[in-house]
Amino acid sequence: MRKQFFTFGIAAFLMTLAFHFFFKISSIIPLVIAVLLVIGLMNSLQQRHAILRNFPVLGYFRYIFEGIAPEIQQYFIERTTDGKPFSRNERSLAYQRAKNIDATTPFGTQLDINQSNYEGIRHSVFPAKVNHELPRIVVGGPDCKQPYSASLLNISAMSFGSLSENAIIALNKGAQKGNFYHNTGEGGLTEFHLQGGDVTWQIGTGYFGCRTDEGNFDAEKFTEKSNLPSVKMIEIKLSQGAKPGHGGVLPASKNTEQIAKIRGVKPHTTILSPPSHTAFNNAEGLIKFVAQLRELSNGKPVGFKLCIGQTNEFELICQEMILQNCFPDFVTIDGAEGGTGAAPLEFSDGVGMPFEPALIFANKILIRLNIRDKIRVIGSGKIISGYSILRAIAMGADMCNSARGFMFSLGCIQALRCNTNNCPTGVATQDKMLMKGLVVTDKSERVFYYHKNTLHAANELLAAAGKSSYNEIDGSIFMRGDEFAHLADLYFPDNLTNVTKY
Repeated sequence: MRKQFFTFGIAAFLMTLAFHFFFKISSIIPLVIAVLLVIGLMNSLQQRHAILRNFPVLGYFRYIFEGIAPEIQQYFIERTTDGKPFSRNERSLAYQRAKNIDATTPFGTQLDINQSNYEGIRHSVFPAKVNHELPRIVVGGPDCKQPYSASLLNISAMSFGSLSENAIIALNKGAQKGNFYHNTGEGGLTEFHLQGGDVTWQIGTGYFGCRTDEGNFDAEKFTEKSNLPSVKMIEIKLSQGAKPGHGGVLPASKNTEQIAKIRGVKPHTTILSPPSHTAFNNAEGLIKFVAQLRELSNGKPVGFKLCIGQTNEFELICQEMILQNCFPDFVTIDGAEGGTGAAPLEFSDGVGMPFEPALIFANKILIRLNIRDKIRVIGSGKIISGYSILRAIAMGADMCNSARGFMFSLGCIQALRCNTNNCPTGVATQDKMLMKGLVVTDKSERVFYYHKNTLHAANELLAAAGKSSYNEIDGSIFMRGDEFAHLADLYFPDNLTNVTKY
């Protein structure tokens, strides 16, 4: 292609140049061709990009199409039901509830509900009365001196750095208005989290906000911040679903001078949190650390978050609670399908237990060891609708956290550019120009309404199932499509000859 490019390019240049001199035609065309020839020559000589080396100018179209591929996929190819990680229908639901507008849909479901993976709620023909009061859960075990009354739905961990300051402020102000908590993420407790909303301060392996110069845990700094009135709970992050066993990632492009100062690190460098904690390295140390943080915070609820991998490790942690007679006030269960601003693909796609089996397993272990009543379980895995809240509670959660649902309420369009600092909506970027597009006063209202309307939808589903309390929810209120195959095979074998037999 290079030979043809230069052959035709030089010929075209000479021809247009001749036309310019003899027929007084504009010089713009030969000038443009000359510029393309120079670009082509430079690309032919460089050795980094094979496409541009072989296709000196046309090769740029490959990068252009690659750059807009997510938009082409989302707006022209995807159906409304099959987008990933969230479908267009799910995103639209979040947008409508955040804007406090009609969230109904016309003409019936677009899902194929005659499949074995269909899930639905067993409604009652005698529905209960819908409760318009939003549910709350008290968090605080036997050793907690400052129990906290939490909402059933709260903002999951998202750090300042991963998200912009405008996004953090809007989330916190929305949490203040709706009376629910805002998890700081492992990036530290900042001024942007202290806008009046309740805060769960997450302590990650980097100990940002409470670290020594060497990067270890600093008890004095922790004591000072943990006793702030806005800090209602403390969460120790062991791992998160999108990258368990890896540690957090803040790309260099998002590590500004401001963020580096807050975290106590060098600016404009990629920050990789250690995979593990230095304050402890086993189950015994973890439980002792829980007790230490509870003491330093004057008895505030302390818990930990993890994505389960080796199930025996979670059992050992629970047994250690019993041995030390020290129980965390809550445990947050994340799933391998969890979100992140940046993670290696191998970790996102191939490490960790999915949310559903992890939550069921953790709940059963706590029940088997007779300690379930001492610990609140928080579900954190693709919670976006009232249905997903009920589903998480049926599998063992007491309450739920959502990250991407609240990102949608801020205006996130699932552009899949969280790790590039080029988020077009100003949510996941440190670019000041892009950040200006996110107006705090407007988006904080959307955060408030998304929370309120989603919980109201959960209340409506609860009533439709004939239940008056979330304590009545278990797996029996849900049905699966594979049950229909069994029923058809059992009761209608003559009429449904194509039903698979098990």
